[in-house]
Amino acid sequence: MATDNVSDESVTFPDILPDLGAWTGDVRGRLVPNQSLAEITRFRAGGPAQLFFAPADEDDLAFFLKNLDPAIKVTVIGLASNLLVRDGGIEGVVIRLSAKGFGQLEVLGDSKIAAGASSTDFRLANAAAEAGIDGLAFYRGIPGGVGGALYMNAGCYKTETRDRMVSLRAVTRQGEVIELSNADMGYEYRKSHGPRDVIFTRAVFQGEPGDPDAIKARMEEITSQREQSQPIKANTGGSTFKNPLPQSSWKVIDAAGMRGYRVGGAHVSEKHCNFLINDQNATAHDIETLGETVRQKVRAHSGISLKWEIRRMGRFVPGREVREFLDGEVFTGAV
Repeated sequence: MATDNVSDESVTFPDILPDLGAWTGDVRGRLVPNQSLAEITRFRAGGPAQLFFAPADEDDLAFFLKNLDPAIKVTVIGLASNLLVRDGGIEGVVIRLSAKGFGQLEVLGDSKIAAGASSTDFRLANAAAEAGIDGLAFYRGIPGGVGGALYMNAGCYKTETRDRMVSLRAVTRQGEVIELSNADMGYEYRKSHGPRDVIFTRAVFQGEPGDPDAIKARMEEITSQREQSQPIKANTGGSTFKNPLPQSSWKVIDAAGMRGYRVGGAHVSEKHCNFLINDQNATAHDIETLGETVRQKVRAHSGISLKWEIRRMGRFVPGREVREFLDGEVFTGAV
């Protein structure tokens, strides 16, 4: 079963907030040194952010980035539903958009709907259904946020973000607000090739006219399927590995005998073995080691080298690094 505990490696960064300058007094959002990210991520594991920033709105975000020293690293996280933060934490500034400032939904007409980057995919699907906009019901089955969906081309049930996103707004590292098109994102299966130095704030999606009751009924079917087949109430990062098309990750993991396999406080879900579960106060080291053990066993059994779908970022605690397939290079950043 899931636990409300969070892992604690007692990592603390030097406080950089006093050194940023007097301009931080004009920031309207929250600035928190050494914010625990284990309290924020669905995995409930990992180290702190050196400086955590939750901007009040797009203008506040642009002001902050414009004044921030370009030498300071900036990392953006969304709802953290598919994110593993390593136990050593994340250096520099970690930005997370607030629901209040970036969670708005707006029906635009012509079967279009705009969504703030911090809105959940669940809310986007529901708002579209209420407005009689078909084609976005698949978001009901994705346990994340709009920003993450835009970044990784999230999808399910044979529809992906690239099929519905028309345009998006973003703020650059220099604090400039820009517009990007679908083509600018260079979407592929579970990835994008758009600019990496921007923060998505809002996107417009195109659907088609539909019957609200029929759309809602289909979404209920999606929810029912997820509840029956996935451990959605557990501390998990969702689908761990990309499908090695045309095969499914869970099938090759199961064939390698990894269903229920445990490392420390984490185990491979017995309900759906492409999910890793933190059920015993697992550290991020436990979870990533478990994932790499799965990759090693699958490669040995079938020759397939699974690729992570979950984003991993941050530092390892020295002496507790995790190697690719447990025998390759040490990862030192987000993949």
